[in-house]
Amino acid sequence: MLKVGLTGGIGSGKSAVSAELAAYGATVIDADAIAREVVEPGTPGLSEVVKEFGDGVLASDGSLDRAALGEIVFADADRLAALNAIVHPRVGERSGQLMEEALAADTKVVVYDVPLLVENGLGSLYDVVVVVDAPDETRVERVSVNRGMPREQVRSRIRAQADRDTRLAAADLVVDNSGTRDGLRARVAELWRELSARAQ
Repeated sequence: MLKVGLTGGIGSGKSAVSAELAAYGATVIDADAIAREVVEPGTPGLSEVVKEFGDGVLASDGSLDRAALGEIVFADADRLAALNAIVHPRVGERSGQLMEEALAADTKVVVYDVPLLVENGLGSLYDVVVVVDAPDETRVERVSVNRGMPREQVRSRIRAQADRDTRLAAADLVVDNSGTRDGLRARVAELWRELSARAQ
């Protein structure tokens, strides 16, 4: 089984790439989706987040108000570290369970969709590190248009992540997503051929 670490900064198109790879038959383990799962209402993870950050991070329905939490942690490295200390061990445990399921199913390519792979020095955990790349301003434009996030907030999230050069330096393979969605599909098709060959 080939273990692929897939990463890219906010707005790079990493989720689009992981969806395409899943369509080709890869098992995708999405760290962001798991990170949401471990702080759903009623979970020990959410209780711990509220204990650490206060009731102000809860929405009126009792779920986590991600925007409110984001404003706190993306402006303060220590607060971000405190959040990561709560969420990351739970994500790791759940990822391990999903990995065991993939092994049992004899999956050839497992893609770990890990936003902070470079920031957390996780490259050595994977056989191949794939970075989805786009210029910073392209990413700002995408996120502000697609998610309605103010441009300055997008820029502050980009600043809180590894810079582009650091991320590219960690890559074994790079998917350039500076162009169109059709262009991206063509590049992912090439990527899938490469990963399949390495998995043999």
